[in-house]
Amino acid sequence: MAAPQNIIALVYDYDQTLSPRYMQDDVVFPEFGIDPAQFWKKCNSLVSNQKWDGELAYMKCMLDYLGMDNVTNSRLNELGAGLSFFPGLPELFVDLPEAVLRPEHELAGIKIEHYIISSGLKALLDGSRLQPFVKAIFGCEFGEDSEGRISFPKRAISHTTKTQFLFRINKGMLGYDQDVNDHMPSEQRPIPFENMVYVGDGPTDVPCFTVMARNGGQAIAVYNPEDATGRSFRKCFQLSTHANRVKHIAPADYRQGSHLWLLLSEMVAETADRILRRRIEERDKATIAAPTF
Repeated sequence: MAAPQNIIALVYDYDQTLSPRYMQDDVVFPEFGIDPAQFWKKCNSLVSNQKWDGELAYMKCMLDYLGMDNVTNSRLNELGAGLSFFPGLPELFVDLPEAVLRPEHELAGIKIEHYIISSGLKALLDGSRLQPFVKAIFGCEFGEDSEGRISFPKRAISHTTKTQFLFRINKGMLGYDQDVNDHMPSEQRPIPFENMVYVGDGPTDVPCFTVMARNGGQAIAVYNPEDATGRSFRKCFQLSTHANRVKHIAPADYRQGSHLWLLLSEMVAETADRILRRRIEERDKATIAAPTF
């Protein structure tokens, strides 16, 4: 029997997509008196001079800087409560489904789920105000030593490995005990790519943008309208106009009535209507008329 495939997944990057600030700069560095310029200089040195992967470089630097503070994942969870977001968050996670899905969509079991895939720290996001509204959060993780202190990178998610999690969402394999490489027929996958929208901010999201484009999904590149340098906008402009990675770009303003809200609303509404039409067609084909006199 085929899966219902009545879920619409909105999938988000985090840094520069849901928040104008990198999460480390936002809550970790101020708490422990870390100079952001020096921290990122050290990270970039590892990447440039010693050819480290970027995510492992920042995780090593965090362990180096936080080593004397006996930091735990629980402490990072607590700090996550202070993360800041672009306007309209987390309200969008509740308001968008209420505004877009009609009674007939809900009667057909159509619903929206939200996911975050980040190269930032999962522990911070798990403690954030976004967590209660999100089906699953995927991010980099630290293991802990026998005394509970973060001690070694447990999981690193790069911009290329982020695509794995799109397939986890697609197949409903959200747990790491499930092998995402297992074969699953397309009709058994609970969230087809055509039911997904991916929201990101720049070149690090290109692999995810590509997966969405190749598999019938949709994508939006967002930029910070408060960035006076214009770099944030230019990244999106290049992705859309010259690299042809996305069709849509919008300011990262999630408030009702904004350009981004309107894009998400239309994408969700069109997807919900398509799912509803398919359900009606399936019902009609399966219905055998009663004999008449």
